[in-house]
Amino acid sequence: MAINWYFDFISPFAWLQWPKVRTLAAEREVILRPILFAGVLDHHGQKGPAEIPKKREFTYRYVFWRARQAERTLRFPPAHPFNPLAALRLCVAAGSGIAATDAIFEWIWGQGNAGDSAQALAPVAEHLGIPDVEAAIANPVVKATLRENFNAALTDGVFGVLTLAWDGHLFWGDDAHDFALACLRDPKLWDEPEMRRVATLPVGAVRAG
Repeated sequence: MAINWYFDFISPFAWLQWPKVRTLAAEREVILRPILFAGVLDHHGQKGPAEIPKKREFTYRYVFWRARQAERTLRFPPAHPFNPLAALRLCVAAGSGIAATDAIFEWIWGQGNAGDSAQALAPVAEHLGIPDVEAAIANPVVKATLRENFNAALTDGVFGVLTLAWDGHLFWGDDAHDFALACLRDPKLWDEPEMRRVATLPVGAVRAG
């Protein structure tokens, strides 16, 4: 059973979860699927956390605290949110593997570098063996693969990044990682009677407009 990990380099929470996903990938088949978070938001008619001023401030403070709890050093890129398309395409061009994902996360969130253009990403691209990053991220096959990842995310019902998905189950966010591991160890957990009941609760009120 393959596990899909849908992620975007724009998310510092994806950077937080990445070491856990890398560990999981050493034990099970994990398909790394970079996708455009903004596209998911548009599809569902949602705002991103950075588009709500107080939520943006809280999110940045919270992720710094989470990084500290994990004993990791988080360095924000020069501006955030940023356009992550170049980073996503570079990941795809480099094979969407562990080495590429690791290098791009380290570049943006470990070192605090920009990841919003081919020029900004040129050093990490060279490290990945891609001397012409402009050509690599403009490749039609790369663009098509990124679209396929996005379409797969919508088919799986993904509503946010980062998400682990398999067999119709979605685990959204770094803080859901332990829940995902628990369900992998004991698949019956997902279908316990109370789990099934709360999943089918009727809607009691709907916001107008």
